[in-house]
Amino acid sequence: MKNYPNINYSFAPETYWSDGDPLAAILRNVTGENRRQMIRDYWDAGQLDQIEEALLPDELPEAKRNELGRIHPSFMGGEYLPDYQYGEVEIARICLRSTTSDVISLRARPNEAGIAYRIIDEYDGKFHLPITQSKLPLTLAELVQQFEDGELTELDCCGGLALGYNNMNAEGCDFEDLRHFTRIVSDIYRQLETHFEHVFEEWVQESCAERDADNAEKGGTP
Repeated sequence: MKNYPNINYSFAPETYWSDGDPLAAILRNVTGENRRQMIRDYWDAGQLDQIEEALLPDELPEAKRNELGRIHPSFMGGEYLPDYQYGEVEIARICLRSTTSDVISLRARPNEAGIAYRIIDEYDGKFHLPITQSKLPLTLAELVQQFEDGELTELDCCGGLALGYNNMNAEGCDFEDLRHFTRIVSDIYRQLETHFEHVFEEWVQESCAERDADNAEKGGTP
């Protein structure tokens, strides 16, 4: 794992089951990515009391999900994630800029040995995580490892969960167009997104340099 300046990789929350602020408590397990952003926007404007109450639950009933999907397919992103297990909370998520704004959710739940982890998507994907259990909450470095070394069995390309979705879509697409295709975010680990923004920026630079070198070797144009 590459470390970047001004990021505290040793940071770890005391617990996953308390909220640092009221907004975090509201958003903790809201599945839909667009709904999460709407709630943030209303909160920042001091108008949370004006948002439609039906948009605030963690998970929406089928009829409401269908209604949102008719507005735009991106509103479906995250809304079809599996139900939370007892005591389970989301600690980070991958957000893809796909047609339906797909979401991959990393979750933690308490068990007798400490904390168990699983990662899930909206398509019953089969995942492998390097850390499936810990006694205490993960450090930021360990959380980064979950995404960099974690794998989706069906994702037949390199880069782990962090870069795998970019690499899968890279064929026939300009790398620059994929710069913001993948976001990895957390309301608990605020610097997680900063770390991966560096990773994605370097991925574009290195991929473009490799492409241009290959074109030059073949006598083409960059």
